[in-house]
Amino acid sequence: MRLKVLVDNNTIIDEYYWGEPGVCYYIEDGEEALLFDVGYSDLVIKNAAAMNIDLSQLNTIVLSHGHDDHTRGLKSLLEIKKSEAIEIIAHPHALNYKECDGLKISAPFTRTELAEKCQLKLTQTPVKITENISFLGEIPRVMAFEKPDPIGKQQVGDDLADDYLLDDSALVYQGEAGIFIITGCSHSGICNIIEYAKTVTGDQRVCGVIGGFHLFEVNDRVVRTIEYFKNNQIEQIYPCHCTAFAVKAAIHTHIPITEVGVGLELELVIKE
Repeated sequence: MRLKVLVDNNTIIDEYYWGEPGVCYYIEDGEEALLFDVGYSDLVIKNAAAMNIDLSQLNTIVLSHGHDDHTRGLKSLLEIKKSEAIEIIAHPHALNYKECDGLKISAPFTRTELAEKCQLKLTQTPVKITENISFLGEIPRVMAFEKPDPIGKQQVGDDLADDYLLDDSALVYQGEAGIFIITGCSHSGICNIIEYAKTVTGDQRVCGVIGGFHLFEVNDRVVRTIEYFKNNQIEQIYPCHCTAFAVKAAIHTHIPITEVGVGLELELVIKE
């Protein structure tokens, strides 16, 4: 698997791309390619062009959840990819109206609007996307220290209800020697995500993880997360996006992490 960071809050030193608060990964698995999240603006298009990535040839976009820093890039992408053949995969709640403090933070299209523009696949259950990559669907919240807190409200029928981000999901790549997890924001809890990835794949060997961990201060949850990483012998850790520097530094004290930013490229060949 080849992964390239197209959008992130940071950029890699001496890589002359643009950054913004958001996430987008370009992923290749053999002959197949996809985007995981699409960032906040048209930056995905600008950075892809600078990296000589032809987005018009993509047929699959996977959304980690419905917040606009991960979905708003669809407005620009669907202007250059005007084919109903493109498939968008997400949790059913990902296209609900969402707001926080009265500000709309949801995807730029409703479920009905997006279904008119592409092949829309909404699923709570895991689904295989390529030979080695699966979308995890709804993540069970099993870790006591990753107690979910609502972020704003979402539309449920005619009412606005607390949004616990049940739509927050991730990807898992399975190789011969283990699994590698790719997250958006980890609102579900990064350890919950990893646990479910192990369940879905039937593989307990976690080689690494990249993505936002949604951790902003060093507290008991971070301490327990580091213990979890150590207990699972996770050696490749790439925290980014919504992970504070203090948290990255705390993790790095125990397990060396790798800096992430636009332009970072990973080649994952997980073999025995």
